[in-house]
Amino acid sequence: MTQTPPCKFLRTKKMFIPALTNESAPADDDLHESAHCWCNRTLTEVGPDDEPVGRQACHPSRTCFQE
Repeated sequence: MTQTPPCKFLRTKKMFIPALTNESAPADDDLHESAHCWCNRTLTEVGPDDEPVGRQACHPSRTCFQE
């Protein structure tokens, strides 16, 4: 089963490791469910649609999802 790309607004602390700053998007393993994630639009753990964010939670069927 292939996963959809992560939402472009999904963020995790692992994205800010200096060695990875030149990468345009986080790798799927950087966005696993146990990682602390937040939405870059709301700057909280809840998206604009008032639902929790995370690699599995932010999918194309959400109204706020953008690839």
